[in-house]
Amino acid sequence: MGVSRTTLRKALAELSAEGVLRREHGSGTYVAPPKVVRVRQLTSLSEDFGVDGRTVASRVLSCDHVPADADTQAALELTRGARVYRVTRLRIVDDEPLAIEVAHLRGPLRGLAARLDEHASLYEALRVHYSREIVSVEDTVETALASPNEAELLGVTTGHPLLMVHRLGRDGAGAALEWTRSVYRGDRFKFVARATANQPATGERPSVAR
Repeated sequence: MGVSRTTLRKALAELSAEGVLRREHGSGTYVAPPKVVRVRQLTSLSEDFGVDGRTVASRVLSCDHVPADADTQAALELTRGARVYRVTRLRIVDDEPLAIEVAHLRGPLRGLAARLDEHASLYEALRVHYSREIVSVEDTVETALASPNEAELLGVTTGHPLLMVHRLGRDGAGAALEWTRSVYRGDRFKFVARATANQPATGERPSVAR
């Protein structure tokens, strides 16, 4: 190609950072599939991609009833010492692990672990079994780098770019029901914000890059 290896490595690194290429440890560098933009409002990952005919699954890594930490207390407007249900799940689309979600939920939610075995969608489980409907959300999006544990679960290298989303979900009465931290593979998702005249900008949850 008439260029030095140093120049070639730099070009490959830049293309990988831009999401044009993807590197697979021990395998090689490949052209990355295009990222697909979808409008997501009050839906879950399961509800969004299930309608596309994709196989959406969740592996529940843990489901605990734990004391709320300071951030969760503030977000869910709880009193000191209150307990929440903490659910950690690995989200899998078409057999590929793409996201890790850690949801903190206001109780009581007796039997939640068993209900999640019945439903891939947390929102569906809340609606069907607990009559809880998330009707408004606020998403905060940041960038992050994969920790060793996150990298292992998502099948990427440590330090891989991620999109991190904190979601606060409320019911029709304005009560905070859900405080979730999600990390999505940065090479498979992207975030888009849209606005129209006289209306605030609305953001969509990251959409799967397939």
